[in-house]
Amino acid sequence: TNPPFGKKSSITFTNEEEEQEEEDLVYNRQDFWTTSSNKQLNFIQHINTILKPTGKAAVVVPDNVLFEGGAGEIIRKKLLDTTDLHTILRLPTGIFYAGGVKTNVLFFEKGKETKDIWVYDYRTGIKHTMATKPMTRAHLDDFVECYCSGHMKDRKQTYSEENPNGRWRKFTAEEVYS
Repeated sequence: TNPPFGKKSSITFTNEEEEQEEEDLVYNRQDFWTTSSNKQLNFIQHINTILKPTGKAAVVVPDNVLFEGGAGEIIRKKLLDTTDLHTILRLPTGIFYAGGVKTNVLFFEKGKETKDIWVYDYRTGIKHTMATKPMTRAHLDDFVECYCSGHMKDRKQTYSEENPNGRWRKFTAEEVYS
């Protein structure tokens, strides 16, 4: 799934005499881990609430979701504790949104704690444009092969000190978020 991008939800109210400025909407739901005006963080919380106990999801998010403090940190920790965030696919800049927006796809399964996170870096040294070099399914063949759907225990890193250009690498949850 692909949540709405942008940091804040806003609404404009019209009064008979004047139009009020936009206000940030902060969603306070009992099924959310924390409150936030960040649409992507709320979307991740929403996805978690609607997933069945062993449900799986793949969610496109901007980089700020991976590193934002405050509510972002709380949500990441809860996501790692309540799901197996087993894979992050780093995409080239501008694939889903305007140029300069860095995106990732988070793959997770509800009901298991995250131990290891596999990261496929399809961003470093890669450039796609909608007009001259659009991204196609074939560009992700290596990722699909590394992902090992249905037999993830067979995953093998392609990155090493001997092969620093390898795009597929395993990290512990502590390495990524401590």
